[in-house]
Amino acid sequence: MDQPKQHLLEHINELRNRLLWAVGALILGTGVAYHFAKDIYGFLVRPLADAMGDGANQRMIYTDLTEAFFTYLKVAMFAGGFFTFPFLMLQIWLFVSPGLFPKERKVVLPFLVASPALFILGGAIVYYLVLPLAWTFFLGFQSAADETVLPIMLEAKVGDYLNLVMVLIFAFGLCFQLPVVLSFLAKAKLITAKSLVSKRRYAIVGIFIVAAILTPPDVISQFSLALPLWALYEISILLVRYLNPDVPSDESNTV
Repeated sequence: MDQPKQHLLEHINELRNRLLWAVGALILGTGVAYHFAKDIYGFLVRPLADAMGDGANQRMIYTDLTEAFFTYLKVAMFAGGFFTFPFLMLQIWLFVSPGLFPKERKVVLPFLVASPALFILGGAIVYYLVLPLAWTFFLGFQSAADETVLPIMLEAKVGDYLNLVMVLIFAFGLCFQLPVVLSFLAKAKLITAKSLVSKRRYAIVGIFIVAAILTPPDVISQFSLALPLWALYEISILLVRYLNPDVPSDESNTV
């Protein structure tokens, strides 16, 4: 009984140390990012500024005395978490890898490498594709005084805007983990390419529902998330077939 207890305590201590390293990296990353908080803020609001164009209404406001400070703090935490995400994955790998056989390590390691890369890809699609299209769409509802008697102009709150942007980036990053999750389940023999093909039509409906929930309520933004996710689902089918080549697939089940 003493031997299993010793092993359990060693694992708990190892997990605690890895968590401390991850939290320490997050705190350090947040501290460094806070020093550049204004630059990061400028980067995050650039899509809105470009959509607004030049004019007197190109500004952000805050209505609470502490809102600007906490906004910069949230921006710093967001940037710190974003840039230390690969370090978190490294700590997970260092905790898990000693308990794996060499063959299992070769299987898991590509997933740990692909996960941060896909997360960054999802965030990049939000920033460079979704936000410019969405902000241009919503700013189109502004009007001058000669159109609606009183003008309708955007007075965006800095806190609300950055909360929306950060949520979208994290949501897209998490959604882009789809190939990693499905490939890992395939390697564990929990799913097959045949099952993914047969459930494709339901997956597509689910993808568009998720896109409608996570994106702003315009068709362009929804398709900007749904179409890449659909493509990732099809790529996942190919990956699953590659990982489990001995499992036959049924290509007759199409949309």
